[in-house]
Amino acid sequence: MRVLFNSRAKHDYLSDALTLLSGWTREGEQIRRTLVIDDTQHAALTERVKVVADALHLRPEISRRSDSTQICVGHGNGEPLTEGEVLLAARIEDAYRAVTES
Repeated sequence: MRVLFNSRAKHDYLSDALTLLSGWTREGEQIRRTLVIDDTQHAALTERVKVVADALHLRPEISRRSDSTQICVGHGNGEPLTEGEVLLAARIEDAYRAVTES
């Protein structure tokens, strides 16, 4: 049996999921995270994120700023945040933990 969700329920579901992702901030229909990591960790994280993002057909923005890495997920052009984008943020958290624990 398939369950249909109205747009309000879907929005609440995504908001609830986002609260579980510590460190991520929501700016409109985008979510952002700043990670303090070195250049080697940045390179490793970027490779891991690329694999997951390709599988989900998403393109996060990842940029390096002196001693931190900034990540932005979402379109920012008025399109709502999707389940896939929230899933990508969760996988980025997994990759971040893996890279920094090594």
